Amino acid sequence: MSIVFAILFIMLLFICWGTVFFNLPGNWINILLLAIWKWVHPEMPAGWWFFILILLLAAVAESLEFFSQVWGSRRYGGSRKASWGALIGAILGAILGAPFLFGVGAVLGAILGAFAGSLILELASGRELGEALRASKGAMYGRVLGFVAKGGLGMIIIAWSIPKVWA
Repeated sequence: MSIVFAILFIMLLFICWGTVFFNLPGNWINILLLAIWKWVHPEMPAGWWFFILILLLAAVAESLEFFSQVWGSRRYGGSRKASWGALIGAILGAILGAPFLFGVGAVLGAILGAFAGSLILELASGRELGEALRASKGAMYGRVLGFVAKGGLGMIIIAWSIPKVWA
């Protein structure tokens, strides 16, 4: 029976990991779930160092998600205001897009929201349309890069966790 629970728990980890792409804290939820699993199964071969390591990995993932968007905007000539506009636009886009396409709209909304938020603030700052579009494209690319980085690091957390749960 414990094998069935372990399989179901690992499946739950993957489901929670998928929420990362909807701007939800899937990596943090997985860490909480792993802590609960450790509490329920004290024989789990994961000590403090394991949990410190995955906490650090989740923090790096969050930082990469945030700073990649700022980096993308700045790399393509965006202003600081446009970087903040991209961040706010990505959050609003994810919220507004969430009801569409069975939740996939949150991903598309976040990407398009980053573009739109950056574009609006670049144009409001008096930049030429071509420059504003270039900076906004950078913010959008940075958002996609952030999604990929956060998802990839979340998958590493799961890959390190599976042998611990399975043991």
